[in-house]
Amino acid sequence: MSMRWLDGWEKYRGELVGYDAMERDFIDDDAIWSALRKWENPQISDVRRVLDKAATKVRLEPEEMAILIQNLDPELIQEMYSLANRLKREVYGDRIVFFAPLYISDQCVNNCAYCGYRHSNRAIHRKTLSMEEISFEVETMISEGQKRTVLVYGESPETDIGFICASVRQVYSVYKNHGEIRRANINCAPLSREELQQLKSVGIGTYQVFQETYHHQTYRQVHPQNTIKGNYRWRLYAHDRALEAGVDDVGIGVLFGLYDWRFEALGLLYHTMHLEEKFNGVGPHTISFPRIEPALETPFAASPPYAVSDTDFKKLVAILRLSIPYTGMILTAREKPQVRREVLPLGISQIDAGTRIGVGGYRKSMGNQFPDREQFQLGDTRSLDDVIRETCQMGDIPSLCTACYRAGRTGEHFMGLAKSSFVRNFCIPNAICSLKEYLLDYASEETRQVGERMIQKYIPEIKDPKTREYVISALAKLENGERDQFI
Repeated sequence: MSMRWLDGWEKYRGELVGYDAMERDFIDDDAIWSALRKWENPQISDVRRVLDKAATKVRLEPEEMAILIQNLDPELIQEMYSLANRLKREVYGDRIVFFAPLYISDQCVNNCAYCGYRHSNRAIHRKTLSMEEISFEVETMISEGQKRTVLVYGESPETDIGFICASVRQVYSVYKNHGEIRRANINCAPLSREELQQLKSVGIGTYQVFQETYHHQTYRQVHPQNTIKGNYRWRLYAHDRALEAGVDDVGIGVLFGLYDWRFEALGLLYHTMHLEEKFNGVGPHTISFPRIEPALETPFAASPPYAVSDTDFKKLVAILRLSIPYTGMILTAREKPQVRREVLPLGISQIDAGTRIGVGGYRKSMGNQFPDREQFQLGDTRSLDDVIRETCQMGDIPSLCTACYRAGRTGEHFMGLAKSSFVRNFCIPNAICSLKEYLLDYASEETRQVGERMIQKYIPEIKDPKTREYVISALAKLENGERDQFI
């Protein structure tokens, strides 16, 4: 590791020493396995008891989640799927939020065994986008209709907090015709409280840090100790520091395939419980559950030790919705289209589409050049337009809405709205408006026709007369050239 990076690492030393001095953290490996062993063969009555509680949209306890995980009864699994679908619709309505990631840099000092960006992988051509190149990427994304993004960075001196903040400002500065990026989430290395305050100041959305695996031994095995990512607790408590620094919305996640999916699902629940207990009921804004995909010159990713089957993947998604019913759940384009079709109804509230994951990938895709040296392989490379059309055909409303973030419905405020299911009273009207804007400015004729039918279907279902009147007025304004209508 270079001296430059060691110097950068030194600024975290005080906090790292504090984490190392802790007797234990909030992930108890033995307790997780104890719960799974205890409920290895749950009775039908046990499963139904848990489903009855889940139906009330209250967060489940670890042993209750363990009962659902260990349930193997086909009929009851179908009941789990049906209830997961119902709960998502009761909380958020029939809308699916769309976004696309923007990879800013593949420079990384870490050497994670499963990642194509690890520093020992000489097959990767390293690049960090300049501010001008970021503008090119964003212009391309806007021209396709994107409004929401998550900015992705490797962990490197090239992408320190100053660069990250500058890149966020650059993304927000780009306007093209009627369009702009209205919400930029961040997926980057764990940061200090001071750095997170700087991120807050430039107007980020959700701050994402995925633990990758909650299993302590596996974490040590796949993250070499001579990198900062080798410190389990520095990463585990990243969201604590973010919330303490005033970043309202945080996202957690696991890279499924590193360890037993049943353990990892319970790890996500324990993480949620920790945050809610410490921050007045505010848990993760979103939960992500990517599966390991093959990556260039990365043998570990080609044959992950705990690969999750499609059948188990569907089950774990449904269980997460049942266990943490009010949290956003993100299904990524790592998954193939058929898998996405099957998993979407099991509680998903956000997906990406039109995704390019290579650094500079959006600009290159305009010339039909697709990077072959990416962090991993995408499963779904369809255009945003294709996926929006299919989502409408499946009966959901595609949403490019950023209203809650921009209206201040974040953190504790948002969590209260989600837990009470009141947030759907904002979600559906704003989904209709953002879909209309997309149809007017970017959609193909086929998608426009399908989307207009969806809008006409859902306007009468808005129960509040004033809200329905607002939506009708907003749609007229959009037709007349105004943009960015939301409540």
